[in-house]
Amino acid sequence: MTDTSESRWKHEGVKVIPAGSLDPNTAQTPGMDRKAAIDFARAGAQKLWAGTVSIHPDAKTGAHHHGPLESVIYVVRGKARMRWGDRLEFTAEAGPGDFIFVPPYVPHQEINASRDETLECVLVRSDGQATAVNLDIEPVEKPESVLWVDDLHRG
Repeated sequence: MTDTSESRWKHEGVKVIPAGSLDPNTAQTPGMDRKAAIDFARAGAQKLWAGTVSIHPDAKTGAHHHGPLESVIYVVRGKARMRWGDRLEFTAEAGPGDFIFVPPYVPHQEINASRDETLECVLVRSDGQATAVNLDIEPVEKPESVLWVDDLHRG
């Protein structure tokens, strides 16, 4: 190995972002606290944004979407209730170890379904920039439950 490649990978290789250094100065939606771990500014990520989301017990976010980005939410602790659709007319729940996929432009809302436990999640998006478009939606009163795993295992 040459000195040049060692030096290059030393500064352009793997980056570890300590838990206590996540950045709260990222796009926010009322009702949740997002913190960036991996993005272009912090790690040089060109195609990913990753961070954490916390929602207080019995709280919900405002309706929003993430523009052209795909989002993956991994539930670490608590119980997530997702609502989505033009009037947030659909709902599903996820618990620890579950993954949630949110396609581009889908209006959605995250709800902490627990009255006494903080909902903690890891969030990954398909771009190095944080995008959150907050929406003013009048939700339907009773959303329809959707059970779905994949195209082979619909509920």
